[in-house]
Amino acid sequence: MATSSVAVRQLSDGNSQGTVWGKSGTDLIAFYGSTAVARATIVGSNTLSTAVSSTGAFGFGDATTASTVIAILNQLKIMGLVG
Repeated sequence: MATSSVAVRQLSDGNSQGTVWGKSGTDLIAFYGSTAVARATIVGSNTLSTAVSSTGAFGFGDATTASTVIAILNQLKIMGLVG
């Protein structure tokens, strides 16, 4: 039988080097009861353009940037980090 507590459980041990979840990109991690997934690979530019155009896709400077942002948002949704 599962027990419940009103205390928050800390995942950090206070290490000055930080806390890592997953040892490799193939380790599965889940958030908020979603299905565990491995690290995603988003194909696109590794930098986003800061230029915004009213004529570009979804207000971005170009369709590639818009597609990259949409891919990131979709992956965050799969991971359960956005609704």
